[in-house]
Amino acid sequence: MDYPDDDIIYIESDDKENLPSDDEENLPFDDEANLLSDDEDKDYGGFAEEEIKQAPESYVVLKEEDIRKRQRDDIERGFTVLSISQVKAIALLLHHSWSVSKVQDEWFKDADKIRETVGILKEPVIEVNGGNVECGICFESYPQGEIERVSCGHPYCKTCWTGYITTKIEDGSRCLRIVCPEPSCPAAVGQELIDKVAEKEDKDKYDRYLLRSYVEEGKKFKWCPSPRCEYAVDFHGSSTSNDVSCMRSFRFFYNCCEDAHTPMDCDTVEKWLLKNRDESENTNWILAKTKPCPKCKRPIEKNNGCNHMLCTAPCHLHFCWACLEPLAGHKACNGFKAESQDESERKRAKDAIDRYTH
Repeated sequence: MDYPDDDIIYIESDDKENLPSDDEENLPFDDEANLLSDDEDKDYGGFAEEEIKQAPESYVVLKEEDIRKRQRDDIERGFTVLSISQVKAIALLLHHSWSVSKVQDEWFKDADKIRETVGILKEPVIEVNGGNVECGICFESYPQGEIERVSCGHPYCKTCWTGYITTKIEDGSRCLRIVCPEPSCPAAVGQELIDKVAEKEDKDKYDRYLLRSYVEEGKKFKWCPSPRCEYAVDFHGSSTSNDVSCMRSFRFFYNCCEDAHTPMDCDTVEKWLLKNRDESENTNWILAKTKPCPKCKRPIEKNNGCNHMLCTAPCHLHFCWACLEPLAGHKACNGFKAESQDESERKRAKDAIDRYTH
């Protein structure tokens, strides 16, 4: 098929030096690659070479065992550096939102003050020597082996400790900061005693609260907001996008934990969600399904029966549903009337609601 010259577009280039010579066209592949200058920027259609490569992930998805390992590492750093027991290290970390550096700073600044604040007493406030000991709750006498104490030294039997701890654990995450049952005593009750006297179910609950506290109070990473998801995300903040995804492929925005919304900022998304949660739909329902009492203006819904309406106390007005006029001196109102603005708005609201209700 012949093409006229007018239909052919000729492209001329002034940069004839860039055209390969006959010899260059016949070069092997390796030699041809060497023609590219190392110090020249390569053109990738407007994108830098680094942008073409897949950027490394800026976050890590953590399973429960990963979170527990990090928690154990922080606890170990705490009691190793400060030369204290693990129970005391946990109490200090809980008080300082799981920040090892804050614990160390406060401890070396004034150890006595932080001990008093957290409830780690240096010496017991009460000494019990030999023989049977009276429990401070049930006032029964028990051998020394049946009595348990925390750093304050107040003696309580194991049965009373079990009941006390169970009650506290039922209160939720506040059980992580249990103190001695003695009124006004600030001594902390640690995990060691809980493991010794609590029921297995309560131990598991306490352990769960402790794990969740590490994530939620430590704020080093965040739980995935998807329902029943047990993964957490550690975001490094090195990416321009804060959209992350857990191992269940649920994507969310790390800063606000709402559904992924890049490039929209969090403030705009928050305003949108607030708009969707406002009272406008309630107002539409009231407008569509009710009419105001002509006397007290309270909204009244008519679900069946005739047009004779009776407003509730203290109004007690008898009026007509069709025309909203008092029944005293009322005449037939079934003649044609032009639709008022209120009726038009009520009809539009009813139509909008009926679209989503069946």
